[in-house]
Amino acid sequence: MRWFPERLLPTAGMAAGLVVFLWAGLQMSRKVEPYWTWYYCFAWWSYILFFQSLLHRRGGDSMLFRRPSRFFLLSLFSINLWLVFETWNFRLNNWEYHNVPPGTFTRWVGYAVSFATVIPGIFTTQSLLDHLRVLEPGRPAKGGPSPRFHQVFLGVGGLFLLLPLIWPRHFFPLVWGGFVFLLEPINYRLGAPSLLRQWEEGSLRTFYLLLAAGLVCGFLWEFWNFWAGTKWQYTIPHVGRLKIFEMPILGFLGFPPFAVECYVMTSSFLALCRRIGEEGLGQRRFRLRFLLGAGMVAWDLLIFHGIDLFTVASFSR
Repeated sequence: MRWFPERLLPTAGMAAGLVVFLWAGLQMSRKVEPYWTWYYCFAWWSYILFFQSLLHRRGGDSMLFRRPSRFFLLSLFSINLWLVFETWNFRLNNWEYHNVPPGTFTRWVGYAVSFATVIPGIFTTQSLLDHLRVLEPGRPAKGGPSPRFHQVFLGVGGLFLLLPLIWPRHFFPLVWGGFVFLLEPINYRLGAPSLLRQWEEGSLRTFYLLLAAGLVCGFLWEFWNFWAGTKWQYTIPHVGRLKIFEMPILGFLGFPPFAVECYVMTSSFLALCRRIGEEGLGQRRFRLRFLLGAGMVAWDLLIFHGIDLFTVASFSR
C-alpha cells in the first residue's frame, strides 16, 4: 500500500501538471477561453504541481506532499503578502492591469488564484534548485552582523518602506527589500527561520538560492504574463524603454530581493501562527485563529476593491 502514495500519486501529479500546461498553452495560442484570459494561472499552477510532484518522487522537499496543510496555508498567505505590495502600488503606480474580466466575482476570484501562486512558486523553485544541488555549500565561515546592529536594520527597513511613499518617482525600488531589513531582526529574536542567524552560523546558501529562485520566477512571471489575455503592464519611471516582455530590463533586478522578502515575510507569518498555537487551549486559541483568518479575508476584499479603483486600466469585453 505504501507504493501507491509514494510512486503513483506523484507520477499522476506530474502527468496532470504537464497535460494542463500543454493544453492551456495550445488553447491560449488560439485565444480560447478561459485559457486565454487565465493563462497565467493555468501556467503557474501546472508548474507548481509538476515540480512539487517531481520533487516528491525523487525524494526532495515537496511541501505539497509532505506538509499539505502548510502548503495550503502559505497559498492563502501568498494572497495577503502580495496585496501588501499592491497597497504600495496605489502610491507608486508602477504597474496596471489590462483586459480584466468585468464581473466582480470572477475578477476577484482571479486575483486570489493568481496571487496565491507567488509563495508556492518561489518555494517550489527554491526547493528544485536545492535538490539539483545548485550552490553547494563550501566550508562554513561564521560571520554576520552582531545582534546589537539589528536596530540599524529595523531603521533601514522602515526608511526603505517610507521613502517610496514620500518620493515615489525616485525611491520606488526600495520597496523590493524593505521588509527584509524590517522583519529579519524580529525573526531572529523570535527564533523563527532567519537569514541573519544562518549567516551568523556560516551559511548563506538559502539566501543565494532565494536570489536564484527569484530570478527564475521573475523570468517566468514576465514570460507567461506576456502571452496571457489578462495581463499587467509597467509604468516605471526612468527605465521604461528597453523591455524584455512587459518588464523594463533593469526591473528584473527586483525579482531576486523580492524572493528573499517573501521568505522573510513568510517566516514572520509562521512565527505569528506558532505563537497563536501556544496560546493555551480551547476558546482563546480558536478566537485568535478566527480573528487572524477574518482579518486576512477582510484585508483581501478591501485591497481587491482598491485594485479595481486604482490599478485596473481596462476591462475585457
